[in-house]
Amino acid sequence: MTDQQFTYAASGVDIDAGERAVTLMRTAVERTNRPEVVGGLGGFAGLFALDVAKYRRPLLASSTDGVGTKIALARQLDRHDTVGIDLVAMVVDDLVACGAEPLFLQDYVACGRVVPERIAAIVTGIAEGCTRSGAALVGGETAEHGDLMAPDDYDLAATAVGVVEADSVLGPERVRAGDVVVAMASSGFHSNGYSLVRRVVSAAGLDLTGTPAGLDRPLGDVLLEPTRIYALDCLALVEQLGVDGVHAFAHITGGGLAGNTVRVVPDGAEAVLDRGTWALPAAVHLLEEHGVPREESERAFNCGVGMVAVVAAEAADRAVAQLTARGVPAWVAGTVEDASGRPAGARLVGTYQ
Repeated sequence: MTDQQFTYAASGVDIDAGERAVTLMRTAVERTNRPEVVGGLGGFAGLFALDVAKYRRPLLASSTDGVGTKIALARQLDRHDTVGIDLVAMVVDDLVACGAEPLFLQDYVACGRVVPERIAAIVTGIAEGCTRSGAALVGGETAEHGDLMAPDDYDLAATAVGVVEADSVLGPERVRAGDVVVAMASSGFHSNGYSLVRRVVSAAGLDLTGTPAGLDRPLGDVLLEPTRIYALDCLALVEQLGVDGVHAFAHITGGGLAGNTVRVVPDGAEAVLDRGTWALPAAVHLLEEHGVPREESERAFNCGVGMVAVVAAEAADRAVAQLTARGVPAWVAGTVEDASGRPAGARLVGTYQ
């Protein structure tokens, strides 16, 4: 026996701080509710009443992802209100690639120490991302791991669930030679390539608070620009053009434009993407000036294109017009060509504007 008394808080887990964080984030989370959400924040599980009468043969789609080392920049700049948007974008824009409507999302925040205001800022960003995508934030977990993480460390993950009609699933099975590739502009680096970005920034001694030549705002602002969420714009495009018009979407994440576009190209075809149809972002040029080869840029970064739609040739002009009208800069970036007898392919040709 010992007279020494131990508490959870002294061991690194502050239950009171966690409860305060929940209180601070509650309003933002509740704003994401859809009519199908049952119950509210604080239950052991999130409940969602799927209206199966709306669908002929619904398929549930799911996606899990995180934000990665972009979080290290957020911590360095002590700005935590946008990485939650990045988190949502990473999962819902994967869902919509198969034509699924995002229904709900759950998040997981692991941290070394619960700072209620910081956790609330993170989750408020997650709620904002959910609002932008139409997904309800039905629950999540904030875990304090003082023995595993430094006090100011944190990491994020999320899982989202969506629904799509079985006969409306998009993908390589619908893509054919003669289709057109429509590119949608990215809002920046999104949430990929940040291990390389941070290495270059550090090695080059770049000032995150300064504005390098070619940029119109501080470098830190450019690098923390939240990921554009395309889900609702893609769904609106399918609603307008149908699956005879829209054949596939590719979310441009790690692996770059060619590396992700090839995922929606069938064997016997090749997507040929013309660099001359858009300008390489100034921030990518900056990193290349400090040692990143062009080939590596095109593998690690989205290089200005965050999502592509593969559409029937006769639907290309309408697709570009609709996306542009919705505030998503879009353009015809290439075509799908016959490559009979060869595996699926995608390549970039030409030079950037």
